[in-house]
This record gives sequence, structure tokens and C-alpha cells, in this order.
Amino acid sequence: MTITAAADGSALGNPGPNGWAWYIDESNWAAGGSPHGTNNQGELRAVLELLRATAGIDEKLLIECDSRYVIDSVTKWMPGWKRKGWRKSDGGPVLNRDLLEGIDEAIRGRDVEFSWVKGHAGHPLNEAADERANAAAKAYQQKQEPRRGPGFTLATDAGAAAAGSAPLAAAADSGWLDADESAWADADATDPSVGAASAPGAGAVDPTDPAVGAAAASAPSPFAAATAAEPLWAETADLFEGFDDDPASDPVEVRLTLTGEEHARLADLASAQGISLDEALRRLI
Repeated sequence: MTITAAADGSALGNPGPNGWAWYIDESNWAAGGSPHGTNNQGELRAVLELLRATAGIDEKLLIECDSRYVIDSVTKWMPGWKRKGWRKSDGGPVLNRDLLEGIDEAIRGRDVEFSWVKGHAGHPLNEAADERANAAAKAYQQKQEPRRGPGFTLATDAGAAAAGSAPLAAAADSGWLDADESAWADADATDPSVGAASAPGAGAVDPTDPAVGAAAASAPSPFAAATAAEPLWAETADLFEGFDDDPASDPVEVRLTLTGEEHARLADLASAQGISLDEALRRLI
């Protein structure tokens, strides 16, 4: 069985009030955000919260995402960044490292696949996630509490049944984030307050309930053991070694015509890495 979910982010101003959301169906979704952040941070946060919410499942997870930056960061660039101490080929620090490290830990040992979908193109799950991420960003813009959703209710074992991403989202938003964007960089997935927020007893669950206690005892940790198997793409990470390195050959002039949408995606990619459009193109070769 494969569980298919969409993850999406939004930012009003980019940076500005931002939101994130993941969506499986009307009974399984979550959303959140922060007063100040970027669209890419929202996209990454949506994936991270989805992975944490579904930590107890054995099924394959297919994540639909309209961000090339997120998919390429996780499946192509992250193995190389880790080998270089979370540094890019130019020696500069990797942006959004805290979120990427959280994803790297949460995805370890899991059967997870990413599928790129075009945004605003009628993909039902993507549209639902986008709507909720935008609503969360607007809520923060208006200094209101966003709708956080029911969390994950498709759990297949007792441990996962006690889990839900809504309490985690609420605690993460209040514990990790403030009006300063630097809160993203200071976030630490191992912070005790975050661990407490994600515990089975958080939120409306009664910790004195014997059934809940049994469920908590058998619940797998959201963070897989360090000895767990790496994702499949990590085994082929060497194929992408040098993916973002400068080519060694002599310069050759190339003329390229892009559509408006392609140019926008390239500009977003370049901005995320702090490089020029030309450099972003070179790194895609």
C-alpha cells in the first residue's frame, strides 16, 4: 500500500508571513506557519511535518511537491552537502540547514518517494495543500491562529494511532518561531520542548489512560536510529558528486530561451542558493 500526500508552502512577501501544509484527505491533513519566513522554508517545513506525522507507518509514502528546490535538495544535493559538512561547493553554508537536517533524520529508513507536480494545475492534493498553506500564511499576517487540521489519523499500529501532527505543529510554531527569521536557523529538532510536544500524551490525549500508555510504550520514535537504512537515493549519491561544482572545461557560449514559468523556477532556485542565474544553470548540467 502507498500513502499519497501533497506538501506545500506559502509566503506573503517572501520573506513575510508564511504557511505550510500537508494533505492526504479531509480527515488527514495539517497546517501551520510563522510570522516571518520564506516560501522555501514553508515548503521544507511541510515535508518535515508530514514525515514526522507519519513516522509510525510501514507503508510507502509518496509525496507530491511542486517545489523543485525541495525535491532536488533532498534527493540530489543533500548527500553531497552532508559529506562537505553542510557546505556548498563554493564553501558557503547551506540555507535552511536546520529543516534539511530534520528531514534527513526523519526520512532515514523510510520508503519515501517524491513526485513533482505543477502547481496551480488542478492536481487535487496539491491544490488542497496550497489552499491550507495560503490560509495559514494569511492567518499569521492578520495575527490570528491558523486552522491546524486533524493531523494524521490513518495510523496502522497502536503507536502511530496516538500520534498526530496538529499538537506538534502548535508546539513547533510557538517554540521554534518568532517574528525574526533567524528563529528558523536556531531551531533544533532535538530540543526537549519539541520532543515533549511530539509525545503521544500531548494535546487532548489523556496520559493517564492505560490504553494511551500502552500505545506510547510501543510507539516508534519519530527519529529513526542512526543504524537504520539510508534512503535509496543515498546509495546512489555518488552519481551526483560534483553536481553543483563548476565544470572544468573551457567556456562555451550557449543561448537558451525559457518560458516565464521556467525563468521563475530558475530564479527561485538561484535565490535559494544565493547565486546568479548563470551559476544556477551551470549547476544543473
